[in-house]
Order: sequence, then C-alpha cells, then structure tokens
Amino acid sequence: MKDVLKDLAYLYGQPQAKAKFKAANEDFVVKEVLGYEFTGEGEHLMLRVRKSGENTSFVANEIAKVCGVKSKDVGWAGLKDRHAVTEQWLSVHLPKKNLPDFAAFHAQYPSIEVLETTWHNKKLRPGDLAGNQFEVRLTDISDMGDLERRLELVKQGGVPNYFGQQRFGRDGGNVEEARRWGRDNVRTRNQNKRSLYLSAARSWIFNHIVSKRIEAQSFDTELAGDIVDDRGVITAALVGDNDLPTQQDALELEQSIVDQEPELMLLIRGNRMRHDRRQVVLKPESLTTHSEENTVTLSFFLDSGSFATSILRELAIIEEVERQF
Repeated sequence: MKDVLKDLAYLYGQPQAKAKFKAANEDFVVKEVLGYEFTGEGEHLMLRVRKSGENTSFVANEIAKVCGVKSKDVGWAGLKDRHAVTEQWLSVHLPKKNLPDFAAFHAQYPSIEVLETTWHNKKLRPGDLAGNQFEVRLTDISDMGDLERRLELVKQGGVPNYFGQQRFGRDGGNVEEARRWGRDNVRTRNQNKRSLYLSAARSWIFNHIVSKRIEAQSFDTELAGDIVDDRGVITAALVGDNDLPTQQDALELEQSIVDQEPELMLLIRGNRMRHDRRQVVLKPESLTTHSEENTVTLSFFLDSGSFATSILRELAIIEEVERQF
C-alpha cells in the first residue's frame, strides 16, 4: 500500500529503526472512552462489545439481526479498525426491551463478545467520544536504541498532530476523488461520500501546513499572527469557505499551502464548509512503555480525532502487515 504521508516532515528527523505493526490483532488494542455516564433507563440498549478481526459496521449489522431491528437502529460513537482487538459501545433502539441471548450470539460469532449492557435515553452517534486508550505492540525492531531515544523525545515534545493514512483512503484515493469532485463540480445526495471527501480534503491541507511549519522550524514557536487555543497551544487551519483568520507570517505560511490545492478548495468552498482550527502538536497522555528483546509495547490515551499512527510514525519506519482475512 502506498504511503501517502511519506512527504510530510518528521519532527525529530526520519527514524533509523524499522518495525512491524499489526502482525496479529493483539498487536493493536483499542478501548473506547465515552466520557459520560448512561442514565440506566430509556429505550436504547447500550452494549459494550469486544471484537477481534471485525469492522464496526459488520458487528453493528449482526447485532441488529440478533436484536430483530434494522441496521439504522444501531448506533456507535466511532469506527474501529478491523485488524485489532477493540472495545466499543453500541446502542440498539429496543422500546419493548426484548433482550436477545447474547451468549448464544457469542457462540455463533466467537470474535464478537458482549461484555456489558445497560440502558440510556439517547442513541449513540458519531462524535459521542472522549477518546481511546491504546495498547500498541511493535515487533521485529531493527534498532532498539534509536527507537528508545525517540520515545523520550516524544514523551517530552509530542508529535505532529497529523491525520493518519486511513483518513485518505487506500493509496490516497479519497484525496484524488476530492480533487475530481472539486474540479468537476460534482453534486450528490450521498452524504457519506460527501463527508468522506470533504474530510480528506481538509485533513490533507492541514497535514501539509503542519509539515511546512516543521520545515520552517516554527512547529513549537509562535509566528506573528498565529492563533493559539485556550490552552496556549498553536493551531493550524482546517480550512473553510471563509478567509483564513491568521495574520502576518502565520497567514502567509498557511495561505501558501492552501494556494497549492485549488481543486480541494473548490470542493470545500462549494460545500460552504466553515473554518476551524486544530492543534499542531499531539501529546499522548499517560504514555508508558515496556521493552523486551526486539519488541516494544506502548500504552497511552488520545483524545477523539487523534491518530495512534502519528505517534508510531515518529518512532520507526513502520511496516504495517497487510492481511487479507
């Protein structure tokens, strides 16, 4: 698979070590954190589900079948990787509260297990998520010394808050489609595709703004006209149809990247997207590591919208093992 992020700058220089990732589902463990409590009553059955080697849509559809409802009656807060072991919440609209036999369901689908159930008064929707707890194992590391040195740098200074490869589709196909939609003025009622390509377009431009800041040695140094958030962290543009709100040197830097993507901007402006900001730095919370021979296991928490692969990218040249099953 093509690395569409290969041209983005590294904060600490290109890693020397190589490492394998996702050789087994257990190498990538993700546990969802919603960040709020359920009411314990209402018409929506909340299920905490552990899955291995399955994607969220498949699990949601099978849960819908066993509960005797339509797929649209099942909600989730975030999509989770297939090649991983993940825990997440699903909601099922069950006004009559007829509970199926989840033990029998697990016997039929050993890769899907319902760990906990409760009730709530609202359906889960995308974005109802505080973040995720990750446990990531890198194997066959070629240079443990370089990786461990870089781990200390990451703990101290974080990493670029890049959107990960999955945001852009296989071989960057979502970005190419976004450019075509902008160029050809494509209109559609398919909101999923519209959202997918708009997200890819804005994320692509953001990544290249952050990369240029690193190249200009202004990643963690404020430029004249920069915008910082309420925590004092430098932000970069998630562009919209309105003018960039930065000024002076910061405006010049961001505008230079925006001007390189006229087709993406046609799509963004044509859909009247509103400008937003995103922190340029990503700092994993509660990062701990365990090393053993040529293997490292990392545990950390990331806010919703952040990518674990952005952490790994600064540690080693990652070979993500592709599997067809």
